Amino acid sequence: MPLNPPGSPLFRDHLETKVASWIRPWDGTESVDVVLLGAPLSKTSISHSGASGTPQAMRDMFGAVSTYNFDHDIDLASALTIRDAGDARVHVTDLARSRAGIGEAVAAVLARSSGALTVVMGGDHSISAPSIEAFRTHVGGTVGLVQLDAHMDLRNLDDGGPSNGTPIRQLLESGTLEGRNIVQIGLHAFANARAYRDFARDAGITQISAREVAHTPPGDIARMALSLLDERADALYVTLDMDVLDQAFAPGVPALVPGGMTSWQLFEMLLVLGGHPKVRAIDIVEVDPSQDPRRATVRVAVHAMLTFLTGMALCRGKA
Repeated sequence: MPLNPPGSPLFRDHLETKVASWIRPWDGTESVDVVLLGAPLSKTSISHSGASGTPQAMRDMFGAVSTYNFDHDIDLASALTIRDAGDARVHVTDLARSRAGIGEAVAAVLARSSGALTVVMGGDHSISAPSIEAFRTHVGGTVGLVQLDAHMDLRNLDDGGPSNGTPIRQLLESGTLEGRNIVQIGLHAFANARAYRDFARDAGITQISAREVAHTPPGDIARMALSLLDERADALYVTLDMDVLDQAFAPGVPALVPGGMTSWQLFEMLLVLGGHPKVRAIDIVEVDPSQDPRRATVRVAVHAMLTFLTGMALCRGKA
């Protein structure tokens, strides 16, 4: 019959590849370069958040974005093989079980993907703790963390338990990470407390403010972080909290803050970070699609992921 299947786009250019047709479901056995995993949890947020909807919102955006990076003349569809493993199983009411489910899902993907890069689509920032714990167990050595974030996420655990404001504190207290192996980039004024700045200094965490980012080439900052961690860590993990961006570029984050990075500054950092051979995983967190006008922040998150993968492809000489 002269009908298009349900859900078909109104227009299709047969010479253009969309991300949606590049990323297909993963059977858990196929050899790939990159595996996507959703972590749809936001009940642990200390502010109103619908970030549990982000994995699907990002997938929905895949049909609107092409795989060709004009800036670097590289088509990711020809450079990398990427598959989607689906979402971690989270519990409706039991947050401890949800956290465990995320850790188990990340562990399963790492065990079956033979060294592929893992991209975890959050969720709020609480998902980073179980994800990084599973990553550390899989690596079996020292892990370094690059955190792009407006907030330190070092809140004490007494006032609210393991929330999206505590993942770095949890990872330190559990012994999963050492403070000297953490670099936090993009920290905002009026979004943190002095007590946690003091805690970070005592722990040996390297901290770079949003103001410093504004006055320094972003690629240089990323290279500095990588140089510092490369000497100490066997593998590196990147966690991207989208509120590191200025609220003009990320209106759909739960914790809006002015004076943050521009999209370009973020992309330049991610290009460098994605190109380092020790970086084996990244999570993207803190987008609330229900508060995101025209999916603007979701779109930036997808572009951030694709830019990171561009760095990976360039590093492998697949341009």
